[in-house]
Amino acid sequence: MEKRVVVLGLGNLLNSDEGVGVHAVRVMQKEWRARFPSVEFVDGGTLGLNLLPWVENATHLVLLDCINANQAPATLIEMTREEIPLFAQVKMSIHQLTFQEVLGIAKMRGKLPQHVHLIGVQPASLEISTALSDAVQAQIPAMLQRAESVLEQWTFSAP
Repeated sequence: MEKRVVVLGLGNLLNSDEGVGVHAVRVMQKEWRARFPSVEFVDGGTLGLNLLPWVENATHLVLLDCINANQAPATLIEMTREEIPLFAQVKMSIHQLTFQEVLGIAKMRGKLPQHVHLIGVQPASLEISTALSDAVQAQIPAMLQRAESVLEQWTFSAP
């Protein structure tokens, strides 16, 4: 299978920090296309099961999201494929239930990408607002730096 690297930004832009993954992937869409021409940057929003084809057709998948890991607000959280809970028993965010099920379905079908890396931020606010909290907004550069490191490793390594 040919290498297919996908970055999915997840989240609800109407619930403040819940939209951090979408905000981050939009920066990548504007600024990183020339640097990583073979990478697909996708605003997954809250599309849930509609994202299954993106997941199943990727060989390498970066997820950007707001993650409730019971950490201090604005804490950067990273998980690899083996560490990500795939079913609803572990609730990481409102929409994440559905996305965790997407990952679980892909795994059950034998189509979960071998390489999955989640980069998330613990929310400081989930109020109804289209703006990120200052603390989470300040973490976007760190999210981008971690994503850049992962993408460089994946795009310059063999499939």
